[in-house]
Amino acid sequence: MVTLSLPPFDYKIKRLEENVLIFDIIRKKYVVLTPEEWVRQHLVHYLINVKGCSPALIAIERGIELYGLPRRFDVVVFDRSGTPWLLVECKAPSVVLSRQVFDQAFRYNITLSAPYVAVTNGVTHFCGKIDQRRGFVFQHDFPEFK
Repeated sequence: MVTLSLPPFDYKIKRLEENVLIFDIIRKKYVVLTPEEWVRQHLVHYLINVKGCSPALIAIERGIELYGLPRRFDVVVFDRSGTPWLLVECKAPSVVLSRQVFDQAFRYNITLSAPYVAVTNGVTHFCGKIDQRRGFVFQHDFPEFK
């Protein structure tokens, strides 16, 4: 897999027929190791080990409804009251973080209303806070969980 700009972590990998699987500590199961999953797993471990997020407050690939259509977000961190706090859209390292990627994240956030939104391909990351007066304000890093 590609080296990312997120810190390495101890991961468990196994083979099942022609698939390589990685253990997801949030979903508590092995999932197919795609380039996007490689980014997602690095991000989750970064949020837990560096940013102080509790694994119990992280959801991965859950369904939401957007304009009557089913969608799936990549990662949402909830605050201690169960309200979405950070929405992250993950892409494979080969995917350019274009306007379309940002638009996808912001569309999902119409339903979730998280105050922080981020996009990452594991190499480049953009994160910001939604400010009612100033719009989307870019941050230098992912927020610290308090």
